[in-house]
Amino acid sequence: MIRPKATKPKKCKVCPSMFTPSRMGQKVCGVLCALTFARSVRAKDEKREAVREMRADKVKREKQKTIPDLIKEAQHAFNAYIRARDAQKPCICCGKPLGDGEVGGLFDCGHYRSVGSASHLRFNVDNAHGQRKYCNRYGAGRAVDYRIGLIGRIGLVRVEALESNNEVHRWTREELIAIKATYTAKAKELKARQE
Repeated sequence: MIRPKATKPKKCKVCPSMFTPSRMGQKVCGVLCALTFARSVRAKDEKREAVREMRADKVKREKQKTIPDLIKEAQHAFNAYIRARDAQKPCICCGKPLGDGEVGGLFDCGHYRSVGSASHLRFNVDNAHGQRKYCNRYGAGRAVDYRIGLIGRIGLVRVEALESNNEVHRWTREELIAIKATYTAKAKELKARQE
């Protein structure tokens, strides 16, 4: 006749006491510890389920975003990158320091060819530069001064290429998601380098 193996004492999962298990898979020393252990397992399961639901909701919300929503998010990331890139440079129009004092800073990501008139160039780095809010918003973009500053920064050939670019472009979901991810990462990298 084969004798069952003697079980070794174990440490209770709830309290610090040692016990000898009477059943296979027993993890706790008694009824009170079993109830506490069951509650903690249930709480962990509920937390895992809540996290799973939150992730599923996030995926669902991402799928429900429209093209205009994605354009807005991509534009926000692109503008943040341009502001980080040009933070140490002077205003493209007036040559004054950009500064960063007020809420939202003292400068914008100004577009040479506006987003309304040339939406296909909205994410073109040659078309966007740091511009003081005064010049961008209240100076009507100061197109002539912007052009002069732009020629000084990127050269006449690239400025003329921007001015002659009139292609039509229809943004896709995948493009916009990629643009947002790219410029978010680039802005983060630039800010880390500047600090």
